[in-house]
Amino acid sequence: MRATLAYTVARILLFAVVLGLLYLLRVRGVLLLGLAVLVSGLVSFFVLSPQRDAMSGAITSRIGNFRQRLDEGTRAEDDD
Repeated sequence: MRATLAYTVARILLFAVVLGLLYLLRVRGVLLLGLAVLVSGLVSFFVLSPQRDAMSGAITSRIGNFRQRLDEGTRAEDDD
């Protein structure tokens, strides 16, 4: 959960920084939002790669643990 929260906060902060920089460059309206989404997405692809990998590993681990508990419960029912 911590890795997911850290990645999400980093993405939001990166978007806000890019939005602010584009605003200072006098980009306005829908173009401002569109460029901010595009630029922050491209930057985050390279800059936030380690955080994205950590988040992916944490989610994969949680899903694996859930499946293991589910299988154990199924086996316990079959034994009864």
